[in-house]
Amino acid sequence: MVSITSIKSKKLSGEIFVPGDKSISHRALILGACAVGKTTIENLLESEDVLATLNALKLLGVNIKKSKNFWEIRGNGQGSLKSPDKILNLGNSGTGVRLLMGLVAGCDITASFTGDESLCTRPMKRVLVPLEKSGAEILSNDFKLPITIKGNKIPIPIKYSSSLSSAQVKSCVLLNGLTSTGNTSYIERVKSRDHTEKMLHFMGAKISSKCFDNGSNKVELAGLPYLKGKHFNIPNDPSSAAFPSAAALIIPNSEIKIKNVCLNVLRTGFYETIKDMGGYIKFINQKNISGEVVGDIQVKYSQLKGIVVPEKRVPSMIDEFPIFCIVACFAEGETVMTGIKDLRNKESDRIKEMVENLNKFGFDIKSTINSISIIGNKKINPGREIVIDSKFDHRIAMSFLCLGLLMVNGVKVKNAETINSSFPSFFNIMKSLGANLKK
Repeated sequence: MVSITSIKSKKLSGEIFVPGDKSISHRALILGACAVGKTTIENLLESEDVLATLNALKLLGVNIKKSKNFWEIRGNGQGSLKSPDKILNLGNSGTGVRLLMGLVAGCDITASFTGDESLCTRPMKRVLVPLEKSGAEILSNDFKLPITIKGNKIPIPIKYSSSLSSAQVKSCVLLNGLTSTGNTSYIERVKSRDHTEKMLHFMGAKISSKCFDNGSNKVELAGLPYLKGKHFNIPNDPSSAAFPSAAALIIPNSEIKIKNVCLNVLRTGFYETIKDMGGYIKFINQKNISGEVVGDIQVKYSQLKGIVVPEKRVPSMIDEFPIFCIVACFAEGETVMTGIKDLRNKESDRIKEMVENLNKFGFDIKSTINSISIIGNKKINPGREIVIDSKFDHRIAMSFLCLGLLMVNGVKVKNAETINSSFPSFFNIMKSLGANLKK
């Protein structure tokens, strides 16, 4: 068990690069395996989650290797996977397992999936229900891992309307539709992150997206596209950038810049919400790289005011709510978050963990099944070290380490090794900015 302690820090300052985007890293590997010819990937996030996807693809017969500063994939086209000779263990990666199940269900192979203790408790019904419509045969543990899928060589085109706004479910369905002879369509209640759609278009697929007046979004993919191997330069992860950003916002006299971050509008809900609270956040030096908007983020310490987070913004900041709760604790007045029930189905029950752990400090925080409300208080500083069990949730761990940077007696986070699943360089990068962290 790894523990990290954070203690009150004077200020954060400097320029940093956070790691490559996790969502795009998973997708670049998987889509490279579906393409014809060589795909090269620059700035791949080499975290535990992404490497679990990479190793699973190797077991499925995909030729992947590292060459100097790039990863190379020799794709043999769609449907070219082979049945693995052992179970595919995706560790803690919900993205990896859900996307790969969609891919396998569209191939004439059989594969079994499992993960760590946390992943084996997470809901998979959301992807298994649409995949069954494709003709795949699925054996599951009450819709949870371990799961075995016998794919359909020519899957029936899925037509699916989801009550969730989930990029993982959407991507799973789209990946399954690559080997279908017809058109796959997917409707979501609110548009979720669209990296899969952008990347498929970049590689040559015929894919369209249409938003309706009620806020819903429909994606259509023409089957059997010719996907050509491409070079992906992966931008840095806005979800990882949220942690140093949040710390800089609430530690007096701090000012930082985070370079080359993905600024896709479906990923910047955290930053837009901070702006609404009066926070100093600026996007500069914006450019387009591999189909994504990329730029630098400037952040300064700010006096923040509590707000009601627009529910329509939830999908674009779903991963940032744990660290957003930390920020809200230092805003003047009440901050209310609703429509966040799906946080209970992440690596941990994030609503429960944030409420119970913030109560240890004396913050005024309440919750329902679907909401959190926080009344900020800048003066709270317990007269003792607070110990937090991350429950092997990387975002819970990093959030409370950021909070500890304002606590005289510090915060000790147990099971902090889970941070390696998404942000392996967190400790060193935060220390480079002036954060007082100790192992």
